[in-house]
Amino acid sequence: MQASESTTITPPPSAETPFRETADIETSSDGYARRFAGPTGRWMLAVQEERTRALLRPYGPGRSILDVGGGHGQLAIPFCREGHRVTVLGSAPECSTRIREAVEHGTCRFCVGNVISLPFPDRSFDLAISFRLLTHCGRWPALVAELCRVARRAVIVDYPTSQSVNRLAPRLFAAKKKLEGDTRTWKLFTHAEVREVFADQGFRESQRYKQFFLPMVAHRMLKCRPLSAGLEALARAAGLTRLAGSPVIGCYEPVGSGRDTR
Repeated sequence: MQASESTTITPPPSAETPFRETADIETSSDGYARRFAGPTGRWMLAVQEERTRALLRPYGPGRSILDVGGGHGQLAIPFCREGHRVTVLGSAPECSTRIREAVEHGTCRFCVGNVISLPFPDRSFDLAISFRLLTHCGRWPALVAELCRVARRAVIVDYPTSQSVNRLAPRLFAAKKKLEGDTRTWKLFTHAEVREVFADQGFRESQRYKQFFLPMVAHRMLKCRPLSAGLEALARAAGLTRLAGSPVIGCYEPVGSGRDTR
């Protein structure tokens, strides 16, 4: 299900961007970062960071993490500060712009590569993560397959789900485009189809966290962090977020790892 009336078209490769799946170039840009500027944007990122940190905690400190498409720095930067060994893979050199300081200081590694053909051996990292990418990746099952291939312990991704208020996304697309200017179409997932693709790689869902009951664009339109936080607290207390929250942060582990904390 596409969250607009148009069809997502993947641009052909060029000399500057030789890979077909390059959605992370946009999500690594300063323009994209402006969507999370201000108190409301920082609050939304704080929710994402806090929960992802909680998912990482059972694996211990100082883990090696591959962040595919993570040039936006939303998680790479805080995880570097916590002492994890983070490698960010981007589709083009400019994907490192927002994490340049960490790369130059040697606290974060950056490399250019194909997100659906990662340039790393099997089981190269303790964990592989990918945020803001699955929904824009035309060949997302190939991305999942690669994340699972290089991860020893777990894969963590986020995705918007149609099993939420996001079912209204096509109707809100015009408002979202007016607000953000350069918004793109994106795919809405069912939980079952994501689980199935991970199962094909021998991974099972160990945890799932639904971030917000109201669509993120609604919070951007409200432009009031206390009001947004209050509404979300009420929705979570009433069980609405558990029922129909999005985006989802999912953690997936190899079958047989023995940990299931859903």
